[in-house]
Amino acid sequence: MNNRDFLLLMLAMGAVTYLPRALPLVLFSRRTLPGWFAEWLELIPVAILSALIAPTLFSQPTPRLFVLGKVELLAALPTLFCALKTRSLAGTVITGMLCYWGLTLVM
Repeated sequence: MNNRDFLLLMLAMGAVTYLPRALPLVLFSRRTLPGWFAEWLELIPVAILSALIAPTLFSQPTPRLFVLGKVELLAALPTLFCALKTRSLAGTVITGMLCYWGLTLVM
């Protein structure tokens, strides 16, 4: 692959990465979204985070089994309670780390 092809490849990869992110901003920045659509968009980060965390909390990797007694899930429960009660990011992170550390020592 010569330098020209490499440069074209990099530009194409940049366009493919940039355009799907920029187009919605350009198209919707001056429009008022319907209320139901704005509410739906607010749920996307929660859905993505849940999809990323759920396999770690509720299953083991090999073989893929549903497990309720994992250390991660047991540490996540008091961490969730702390997050809901205090609304403090630092306190929640520290609680989660301490719970996970303590449970890995016990189990």
